[in-house]
Amino acid sequence: MFGERLKLARRKAGFSLRGLSGAMGGSVSAQSIGKYERGEMMPNSKTLIQMSKVLNVSLPYLMSERISDLKNVEFRRTSGITEREKAQVEATVIEKLERYVNIEEILDIRDESRLPRKINDGFLGREEDGELLAGEMRKRWELGTGPIPNMTTLLENHGIKVLLIVLPEKVSGLTCLAHSPHRKQPVPAIIVNKNMTLERRRFTLGHELAHRLIDPESPANREKGANVFAGAFLVPRNHLVRQVGSNRKAFCLKEIVRLKHMYRISAATLLVRLNQAGIMDKSALAYAFQTYARNWRSSEPHPLEPDEKKGEYEAPHRFERLCYWALTEKLIGPSKACELLQRPLRDIKLDMKGPNDH
Repeated sequence: MFGERLKLARRKAGFSLRGLSGAMGGSVSAQSIGKYERGEMMPNSKTLIQMSKVLNVSLPYLMSERISDLKNVEFRRTSGITEREKAQVEATVIEKLERYVNIEEILDIRDESRLPRKINDGFLGREEDGELLAGEMRKRWELGTGPIPNMTTLLENHGIKVLLIVLPEKVSGLTCLAHSPHRKQPVPAIIVNKNMTLERRRFTLGHELAHRLIDPESPANREKGANVFAGAFLVPRNHLVRQVGSNRKAFCLKEIVRLKHMYRISAATLLVRLNQAGIMDKSALAYAFQTYARNWRSSEPHPLEPDEKKGEYEAPHRFERLCYWALTEKLIGPSKACELLQRPLRDIKLDMKGPNDH
């Protein structure tokens, strides 16, 4: 496992084997580094410390065995993403999941995923089958037919680790399974880009949830099927019809804004969903994107989250809550809390006691 971590950290830093050797002043050869990565040798403590500094990763990251590897890594969009950027993302995800699994171990929580193993076999013969899959998933999770107030909380409550991090600009999000030698089931994780709008983050969570459910052998386009799933999961057809009717020729801006705030999705996604639900025909959809909605894909009208608060609404809170739970119960000390939360001690103390404690 150490060898895989070292290789990923090296790729994240953009070093070749020779490049890393050179950055370490030649104190270890490229051949030796290759042997470390293949598990044929282990470096001594001095070399370990030097490598962690050069690679800008912690020793616990290199040596931990809580997360063995990531499987089924699927980026929401991969066009133009370099191998180094992928390695950077994977290394960040592993590091965050390590801390997540650590606090669950401390609290003796075995938070196994409550994702159904099979749901209609997850098989899509057509992209439109994503609608059926979304309806079945809502039934399984007993969500009713109304809007979902908080997608992040919903997924966290069903054992899915949600991480909000800064990703490369072209990446909305990704999903993966993290394998741990201490758990029977892999840990499902969905990662979303903190720099995206709240509307886009919510849709990405739905899209990535679909990738955890759709059979990889489905003949349909899985990306398009996941988009249909996300739209139907966030905006159930029957509920939408009750709001706007079953056959509409056009919508005014005020209606669109009201609906987007009700379902907490982007205005462009709402228009597409109205078409998918059979409420707005293709010609009306095309007219919208050619006229009043022509800029909606790049500029969100009446956004749910102000720019100065980006990433703060519907943010994941479960990991932080578990850390403060353990700290309050004295299962961990302040220094461990700082390590887990990656925050300075003064901030931890302020959160524990408030500004007036002396």
